Amino acid sequence: MNQRNAAAALALCAAASLAQASGPQAYPERPLRLIVPYAVGGATDVIARVAARYLGETMGQPVVVENRPGAGGSTGSAYAAKQPADGYTLVMMVESSHAVNPNVYARPAYDPLRDFTPITNIANVPGVMVVSAGSAYKSARDVIDAARAAPGRLNYGSSGNGGLSHLSGALFGSTTGTSITHVPYKGLGPALNDLMAGQLDVVFDNMPSSGALIAGGQLRALAVSSPARLPALPGVPTYAEAGLRPMNDMSWYGLGAPARLDPAILARLSEAMRKTLQKPELVRTIEQQGAVVDFQDPAQFRQTVERSHRDWARLIRDIGFEKL
Repeated sequence: MNQRNAAAALALCAAASLAQASGPQAYPERPLRLIVPYAVGGATDVIARVAARYLGETMGQPVVVENRPGAGGSTGSAYAAKQPADGYTLVMMVESSHAVNPNVYARPAYDPLRDFTPITNIANVPGVMVVSAGSAYKSARDVIDAARAAPGRLNYGSSGNGGLSHLSGALFGSTTGTSITHVPYKGLGPALNDLMAGQLDVVFDNMPSSGALIAGGQLRALAVSSPARLPALPGVPTYAEAGLRPMNDMSWYGLGAPARLDPAILARLSEAMRKTLQKPELVRTIEQQGAVVDFQDPAQFRQTVERSHRDWARLIRDIGFEKL
């Protein structure tokens, strides 16, 4: 081999070694970002920030939360789906955005499984029906009676068209045979602010975003969607106890990435999340929100998303919801 060819061969070897060093084996080499398709202050944001903090410790790189709210989770989710599948962009895959939302739009902006790589569920979260602390409504029955007495006069806020909080209101109306007016927001945080200000009558929220406001006396809880009454709210009946059994299921909040994520990076993230969700501080923080930590491997989480997407498709059809 002449000197020129030898130099070229050495250069190729060096390039190959560099590529290998900077491939999946070296991941992650820089900070990650976590897309949250809802506004600051909502349940998804609360869980995302807890998970990001402790996942960053596990991975040895910061995980920066980036909120991209709008259209009931469609805006941020569609954005995340178009990002490089390199492991540096993650997205909150939650029941609202990845099971409910794709079923309520006539032309959904993304497919919940084809366009994403499920990584793990993080937590299962009970829903809660809340009114302002100064509201005249002291129970779910009070809201039902008022809605029946004046169809369309009562209103409820949601995180946006097509989100779980929107469909929860529609399910409430279908279950009770009442009509209440939907007011969409860009996230549950702004909706809760207007609820406390007296501009809304009710919000169908989740415990992580409403829990502190309930504990602080700014909101009143009327019902929760949990198998039994929550230890933090022993005086609040479950939806089933309140006569609203179809609303008595907890929601899942998980983590995903754009589709076609490298299997080695997926395995690294899955293992990192398994360790992260065992951290006592994280478990304690999530349980304080009334939620339950629930690690699932990628195959299990994919099954969760598939099953939930199928169940919501059937429910949306059964209640006669008109697609957006």
